[in-house]
Amino acid sequence: MPKAASSKVPTTKHKFVIDYSRPAADQVFDGADFEKFLHDRIKVENKAGQLGDKVKITRDDKANKLTVAANIPFSKRYLKYLTKKFLKKNTLRDWIRVVASSKDVYQLRFYNIARDEEDEE
Repeated sequence: MPKAASSKVPTTKHKFVIDYSRPAADQVFDGADFEKFLHDRIKVENKAGQLGDKVKITRDDKANKLTVAANIPFSKRYLKYLTKKFLKKNTLRDWIRVVASSKDVYQLRFYNIARDEEDEE
């Protein structure tokens, strides 16, 4: 007996989180600009800015986190690339780095400059 056709509900294949709480606490990083940048630059089917239902970007202002959920094959490395591009565009790349804190979470952290100054002395 054949199986009944199940209704297809789009499930999230990939869910990535970018935590920008440390730079946002110092008022150096603007989450709204970053969300707009990602929305304009993420490519779906070789077209930038046309995410449709395939990629969802949500921002949590209280936790200073940005969540990218995709129903299509999506690379975490691509998010890191776009984040670094945004930092470079806003001349923050010299002070902030992108670090993977777990399997599907990136954190934006400041470079540890104080430790480098102690090494020079």
